[in-house]
Amino acid sequence: MPLFTDKTALITGATKGMGLAIAEKLAECGCNLLLSARNRESLETLKIRLEESNPDITVQYFACDFGDNEQLTKLIHWVEERILRVDILVNNVGIFRPVSLLNESDEDFDLQMQINYRTPHRLSRSVARSMCKNRKGHIFNISSIASREPVSSAATYTVTKYAVRGLTQVLRDEVRPYGIKVTEIIPGSTLTASWEGTTVPADQFILPTDIATAIVTCLQVSVGAHVDEIVIKPQYGNS
Repeated sequence: MPLFTDKTALITGATKGMGLAIAEKLAECGCNLLLSARNRESLETLKIRLEESNPDITVQYFACDFGDNEQLTKLIHWVEERILRVDILVNNVGIFRPVSLLNESDEDFDLQMQINYRTPHRLSRSVARSMCKNRKGHIFNISSIASREPVSSAATYTVTKYAVRGLTQVLRDEVRPYGIKVTEIIPGSTLTASWEGTTVPADQFILPTDIATAIVTCLQVSVGAHVDEIVIKPQYGNS
């Protein structure tokens, strides 16, 4: 029996890696989906596949380049104007630039701040306001182990993940009286496209499906229980 019938989840960066695994897992659990990523064709293909595999759900999508703040604004307006209720928000979209602080350009800095921090900040603020009116909902911020173990060779990436950690904690305190839950998912090295071409063995990574499973587990705890954060690291090798 589907676990989340009549619930709606908004997932960013939904066509690849962790976002894709989360979308597939929530669809299997009977959750209606609002998907966003840059490529409209990929979103349409995913919508068709998920609805064919899970005929009891509906999938809607909005193509958005999260590096463009105006496009992010349009996505937020689309959700606010067309969607009656968002029960689950998964702030997954992110960009990793392996550049040190002294060597990065202003463009590197601005793009990572826009995608990795400003996007979850603005989406969380918008969706949380609606959730507070309904007095229920769950927000997931996909962070990184870099928010606990700084990576100097990926300086601004690390800084943005520290910022996401702070956002999660502040938001959690503000919405807790309304029954809203806010969880930070903290993955270590995850086998996604960003590691394409690596010679590191696959068993030294966690899998995108591990992140999806963690989210579903959090959604199943009792109403009075709250999972503040989950750290998932490889058993061997990479952190």
